[in-house]
Amino acid sequence: MRETFYERVGESVFRETLPNGLMVCVVPKPGYVKKYAFFATRYGGMDVRFQLNGKWLDTPAGIAHYLEHKMFDTKEGNALQELAKNGAEPNAFTSNAMTGYYFDSTDHFEENLKILLSFVSIPYFTDESVAKEQGIIGQEIRMIEDNPDWQIYTRMMQALYQNHTGRISVAGSIESIREITAQTLYDCHKAFYTPSNMILTVVGDVDPVHMVDLARRILPREGGPVIPRDYGEEPAEVAQKETSREMEVSMPQFLTGYKCVPAKDGADWLRLAVTGDMACDLLLGESSPLYQRLYSQGLINGSFGGTFEMMPGMSYLYAGGDSNHARAVADAIQKEADRLVREGIDPDFFERTRRASFGDNLRGLNSFENIAVSLTEGYFHGYDPLTFPQIFDAVSQEDVVSFLRENITPDRAVLSQILPRT
Repeated sequence: MRETFYERVGESVFRETLPNGLMVCVVPKPGYVKKYAFFATRYGGMDVRFQLNGKWLDTPAGIAHYLEHKMFDTKEGNALQELAKNGAEPNAFTSNAMTGYYFDSTDHFEENLKILLSFVSIPYFTDESVAKEQGIIGQEIRMIEDNPDWQIYTRMMQALYQNHTGRISVAGSIESIREITAQTLYDCHKAFYTPSNMILTVVGDVDPVHMVDLARRILPREGGPVIPRDYGEEPAEVAQKETSREMEVSMPQFLTGYKCVPAKDGADWLRLAVTGDMACDLLLGESSPLYQRLYSQGLINGSFGGTFEMMPGMSYLYAGGDSNHARAVADAIQKEADRLVREGIDPDFFERTRRASFGDNLRGLNSFENIAVSLTEGYFHGYDPLTFPQIFDAVSQEDVVSFLRENITPDRAVLSQILPRT
């Protein structure tokens, strides 16, 4: 077992790769009562086309999310209820590129961890239970499709990307989930819920060696092969410049998005994440000249905000909120990006923003969940997230300007709007 101490963040991480390929990370927190476990697979909503046993499979949109729902079923009953009886607070989520199962508890932690590792690694589906779940997830899909926030974001993604499977809703559609059977769920579990495609992260007052031994005893002895995935060939051009839809909203909503150059796995991933976040703050943050100007002019309100996101093979920056002047705001964002590229960034503002962003990352280590998810994402993408202080030291004003010059351009921009029904 290898221990790494990160002096600048004051954390130690113990890591060991088991013979079956599973990575185990343990972050000791002596004296804390709460303990947290996160068991994740690199498999999410975008992994709909992959190769298994030498054959390419095209699976229905939403199957990773569907599988997450069904994984709590066991021959004995329901693992969620079993964990809750032991005083744990369990849950799970599916994102575009990851599915994670987790719980925190103060008592019976080892017993709860055994339950977690067991039900996630041993699938149990029946045709009857799969069919029953279609109604439950179908109702969930109808609810989110009626949500303006979901509609405006999904339509933005479909405007940005022509073929990449990241444009697909994680939940799928009413039509796509009808194609899911118990056998397709077993196929996807076999492909992606193998120890070599997963990571277990434990944060709390625990013995790292004991955690590794427990995982070694419970999980399968062997891992599976690397599964090739096909996210689709994606051109540089956006799919469409504008999209809009009328819904029952009291005020127009908008998102303007930029299709950015994706990062490769490894150190470049973390560097782009830091650079993109800083670019977003410098361009759109509440302290930025643009935000102050748009707010004072009444073009935006407190709902306005922006963010930078990354997934395998894609990255994008977007901003939006409620506004009666979406096009004017989008044009102002582009003009401000052009000005920063032309004139440069005020050094004092850059330094304040850098320190604030660094502080946000540091405060994130106060959350056991944030620590576990960060370590998981870092492992899946080949970088060490706790080296972020060195990245912040290295990212310069010129790096941010280069990011803006390359990515925040009119040809990479789209506008998505939700308008009041007339």
